Amino acid sequence: MVTKMSGILLAGFGGQGILFAGKQLVLAGMKAGKQVSWLPSYGPEMRGGTANCSVNIDDEPIGSPLVTKPEMLIAMNLPSFQKFEDKVVDGGIIILDSSLIPVKTKRIDVIVSYIPASRLAEENDLKGLANVIMLGQLLKISKIFDFAFFGECLIAAAPKSKPQLGDLNVKALKIGFEYEG
Repeated sequence: MVTKMSGILLAGFGGQGILFAGKQLVLAGMKAGKQVSWLPSYGPEMRGGTANCSVNIDDEPIGSPLVTKPEMLIAMNLPSFQKFEDKVVDGGIIILDSSLIPVKTKRIDVIVSYIPASRLAEENDLKGLANVIMLGQLLKISKIFDFAFFGECLIAAAPKSKPQLGDLNVKALKIGFEYEG
């Protein structure tokens, strides 16, 4: 579980579930009794435009919701990777959707995971859940939350009218968590 400040930046195109993924991290943080903040940012066209989300999870009160030097970056498209790659702190984590980002980082001071999340989602009949696959990889690398705990949070966050969405999200989370690059 989170014991120190965790500034997480999630970025991609609108419609990739960037804001949803950020909300799930915040909900888990709240359930774990942490201080949290969630700050979305997206272009006027939203779906198809750029979107990013700043998430802070900490034991202490959070001074600013904006994450300018993330400890962790999830990038789901090339423009987001190019924009935020150099902002990640030394020793931080970068997770890329290698299905959509055809380049590698030049940084050697960060932990990097190249996971073909969009392809994995498509192959497993989980279209639209590449974002949750990315969260699974984040949990594995960062250990920010226990897998079972986060899975429970995903199930609890599913709409009462569509409880099957919780199960699908957990399936996607497991694919990301078990992925070995």
